[in-house]
Amino acid sequence: MDTHQSLRDRQRAFGAQVSDASASLIPASFGNDAAAFDSAHQGVALYDRTHWGRIQVGDRDCLRFLHNQTTNHFQDRQPGEGCDTVFVTSTARTLDLATAYVLEDAVMLLVSPGQTESLITWMDQFIFFADQVSLADLTADTATFSLIGSQSSDLLTTLGAESLLDGVYGSHRMTHVDGIPVRVAVGSGVAIAGYTLITDAHYAADLWERLVKAGALALGETVWERLRIEQGRPLPAHELTEDFNPLEAGLWHTISLTKGCYIGQETIARLHTYRGVKQQLWGVTLGAAVAPGTPVMAGDDKVGLLTSLVPTPDGFLGLAYLRTKAIESGLDPVQIQVQIQGVDAKLMPLPFVHHGYPQSP
Repeated sequence: MDTHQSLRDRQRAFGAQVSDASASLIPASFGNDAAAFDSAHQGVALYDRTHWGRIQVGDRDCLRFLHNQTTNHFQDRQPGEGCDTVFVTSTARTLDLATAYVLEDAVMLLVSPGQTESLITWMDQFIFFADQVSLADLTADTATFSLIGSQSSDLLTTLGAESLLDGVYGSHRMTHVDGIPVRVAVGSGVAIAGYTLITDAHYAADLWERLVKAGALALGETVWERLRIEQGRPLPAHELTEDFNPLEAGLWHTISLTKGCYIGQETIARLHTYRGVKQQLWGVTLGAAVAPGTPVMAGDDKVGLLTSLVPTPDGFLGLAYLRTKAIESGLDPVQIQVQIQGVDAKLMPLPFVHHGYPQSP
């Protein structure tokens, strides 16, 4: 039985349009793409992240385990705190970008769509006999929504859930949204103000409808993909693959440079110490469609690779990895001209990523 069926039925009643290729029945659009995109920047939009994975890492050693298995610092984190972190291979190649919420006796991980099973399998191989760590897939039993936009705080206040409005990124607590028990966390999933809400699947349809009726404009996967690329949030199978590391993806905010040994730490420390990041993630704007995987050229020189592309009212917007040396010519990077399959493209900065080197502590 699909525990999210009532949510999908409620969304269809509000005009949800589902792509024929979507096995998960995630709305591609609500017939309001332009307005929803604007609301995410200037009002409040509602994105259904129920198809994203939710993994509970539990038991006594859960913080130590994640401290040793991912890039961020966990050892001293307290319940109610949260952060972004990256799962990487032993050579620091990226597996997924996750958001971690520390609970009283566990950590809940919000992971990218389709990554739950592979990440549980990955983590399970590092749980040894003496470790008190458990892994549980909570995806079917819970639902997740993100409020995105400058008016998100006002909407939560209207619904009686204003207690986190001044919290730092990732902070969270259980509260009630219009009477429904919800874990509300600071952060929208992109570099735009907002909140992420997690509730039991039983309440999903009612919570989603109340958020819409309170003024949040529902947006579908089409608008989310445009926001993701505009903001520069990397995605598995596109920007997060074993071809790239988290420093190249600009995910410095997910990396602790002070903690001890963890998977991939030696490579990351060496890249930081010796300024060894050879490529960087940038946005690109184009006037025509080009397939992801196409090389980025500067004249006759290959300087990068296109990884994602989405249409916009003004053309096409993409993400691409560019060789660091190719954009360190002393010019403003946004003035650098490149070509992708003969189509002129311009570079665009990405709010979600960082290209500089943090100072060593």
